[in-house]
Amino acid sequence: MNIATVIVDVPAKQTDREFDYTIPDKWVHIIQPGMRVIVPFGPRMVQGFVTGLKDKSEWKKLRAIKEPMDIDPVLNDELLALGGWLTEETLCYKISALQAMLPAAMKAKYEKIIKVNERKRNQVHPDILQIIGTKDALSWKEIIEGDKAPLFQKEVQKGHLEVLYYVKNRNNKKTMRTILPALNTEDLIKAKNLLPTTAKKQHDILDYFVEMPKKVLLKELLDITHASNGTVKALIDKGILLETNEEVYRDPYENRTFEKKPFFKLTDEQAIAIAPIKESIKNDHHDVFLLYGVTGSGKTEIYLQAIDDVIKKGGEAIMLVPEISLTPQTVKRFKERFGEQVAVMHSGLSIGEKYDEWRKIHRKEVKVVVGARSAVFAPFENLGIIIIDEEHESSYKQEETVRYHARDVAIQRAKSHNCSVILGSATPTLESFARAQKNVYKLLTLSKRMNDHALPAVEIVDMREELRNGNRSMFSELLFTKLQDRLEKQQQTVLMLNKRGHSSFVMCRSCGYVSNCPNCEISLTYHRSNHSLKCHYCGHEEAMLAECPECGSEHIRFFGTGTQKVEEELTKILPEARVIRMDVDTTTRKGSHERLLQAFGEGKADILLGTQMIAKGLDFPNITLVGVLSADTMLHLPDFRSSEKTFQLLTQVSGRAGRHELTGEVVIQTYSPEHYSIELSGQQDYNTFYQREMMIRRSNHYPPYYYIALVTVSHEDLMTAVSVTEKISSFMRNGLSRGAMILGPSASPISRINNRYRYQCLIKYKREPNLHQCFKTINDHYQQELAQQHLQISIDLNPQMMM
Repeated sequence: MNIATVIVDVPAKQTDREFDYTIPDKWVHIIQPGMRVIVPFGPRMVQGFVTGLKDKSEWKKLRAIKEPMDIDPVLNDELLALGGWLTEETLCYKISALQAMLPAAMKAKYEKIIKVNERKRNQVHPDILQIIGTKDALSWKEIIEGDKAPLFQKEVQKGHLEVLYYVKNRNNKKTMRTILPALNTEDLIKAKNLLPTTAKKQHDILDYFVEMPKKVLLKELLDITHASNGTVKALIDKGILLETNEEVYRDPYENRTFEKKPFFKLTDEQAIAIAPIKESIKNDHHDVFLLYGVTGSGKTEIYLQAIDDVIKKGGEAIMLVPEISLTPQTVKRFKERFGEQVAVMHSGLSIGEKYDEWRKIHRKEVKVVVGARSAVFAPFENLGIIIIDEEHESSYKQEETVRYHARDVAIQRAKSHNCSVILGSATPTLESFARAQKNVYKLLTLSKRMNDHALPAVEIVDMREELRNGNRSMFSELLFTKLQDRLEKQQQTVLMLNKRGHSSFVMCRSCGYVSNCPNCEISLTYHRSNHSLKCHYCGHEEAMLAECPECGSEHIRFFGTGTQKVEEELTKILPEARVIRMDVDTTTRKGSHERLLQAFGEGKADILLGTQMIAKGLDFPNITLVGVLSADTMLHLPDFRSSEKTFQLLTQVSGRAGRHELTGEVVIQTYSPEHYSIELSGQQDYNTFYQREMMIRRSNHYPPYYYIALVTVSHEDLMTAVSVTEKISSFMRNGLSRGAMILGPSASPISRINNRYRYQCLIKYKREPNLHQCFKTINDHYQQELAQQHLQISIDLNPQMMM
């Protein structure tokens, strides 16, 4: 087969199909489906994915593949098929779907080069010849940075200069210099005896190789012999030693040792829950299990033992955890059980480290991958189980193209491999729980904590009463008393506030002026560390105001509470307390997340103060108090899931307390104590919450009773955004059945971001066979405007973010 079908790296409607290329004779037996290749496309070279091989093509004149980029296919047959499914399901281009499955290091980098057309050298402008000089070519970047770009452009148009495109592979393998003897032991001794006695370090190095005649890392050799680089080079030049470059993995956990831990004996409840999973693994059966277990009920132990069964059968496992609960503790538990068989993939790793972890999986050197959302694409070929912990987390949905949900991808992959999926949560999404009630998923329940420990006692404090009683502090009397008590007992506390920064917004008390972002329809947040105002949407930053720009008053005050402000307040009221703050600002540096948690685990702090990121995955024996400073943050957002998200977050963070021998307490501070999601999270009563919330969803036609799709249009011009959204809404009304509800056009909850106006149209539907075709027609119709008029249209099926 000497013809390859290729999907090229040009994401557009016209190119979203397979193109035929001939395979040069020297590559015929090398090119395989799933490989990346460099192919000519128009005037340039681009990356492409080979999707198939054949003998004949309907096209007469075919261009040839320039060269392969891989030795082995990077996507197996199952992942290639999954790419097709993703394209249909998420309405993306096929090339985008295929690239989404690979680590960032494997995305091609394109470079534009300008070269003199040798046939027309004598016609080239002398200024350009002078700039190019003796070089073969100039990069486009160099040209743009100079002031002669227009001149270069004219010369290109005249054909005096050629534009060439280079495809560069970004994945750099890490290599380390290794040294080995070029002679056998006998000849080494002879060579050593011929060396002058003054060359003491050369003698030491050869003595080392006489005892250990094998290769060693140069760094290690220099450490052992205390010799210098120059000494080793002298022996290489004499032909006594050889130098090679050895490929090594960048291991983010190389400085940590993991002690092998045995499996725990399961409780009766755990044993009942795991039985159907074990049966499914044994029979290679595809099932979707919903493991619904209260916080601290031992769900992780069930995952570990299920994975162990899969490995014993020769299979492989994917374990997904939300990014924020991918704590060192989670990694430690898996490494302690499965050691070197575990690869870890999350955003805290560098591009190189992610690439190395991916290669371990691709080379079949590991059996388990633990990772965040994108780890669902791990290139395993013998999958035995996929587990999604905290399945209710909205971070499992990718919010940009390709807009996939990890749960849907996991179920699709599990069908291909005939294996099971476990969805685990103490607070499952209403959609998943409803499916379990209808037996679409199999429900497994863990109603008790391990060792029959009681769930923490929860007290809800009405902050309106605190204000009436003259307490203007952000801490209620009850929480303050309990904080003091924990300090005296030398026990630890977790305080959660769902915001970062110092204050929510800055307002003038004289005229009511609020400092807003000039690019977005949102107030700026004050950050104390650099005394500035920041926009958390577009990144705009400006200095803090000294006086009001509207009325000149100096009465500028901060409203709302941020983590920095809470930290300051804590140091005032409890100066002896040691506080660790965890939010986006303190965890931006690599490894900072791990260092902060390790310090807290080692008892170097009394209070861990943080945002959502501390609500999950923490398991410390000394935490006996959890305080939620503002339970209302998410409750009043314009999102139909706001009650559900509030209930989930409060239940999860409450679960951090009293997980071991010491009993735990939780204090939830709120201005809406009568709201059912806050009341029921205090009682940890998911079933009642489910019944209440389902009634509301049913009457308002929201999931799980209806599916939803959100079309968001954005443009720099308000009227363009409005008119395009109107046309789309009108088209959808004509194209869909009468059962579909089309709401809009209306302004998005945040109506302007980064100087772009945003309008939306919401579609609620039950069964709409024409829906995908309608959306494709919209995308195709507006394609030229998308590129030329800076129009952006995003179509999100099953959106998790309504903002």
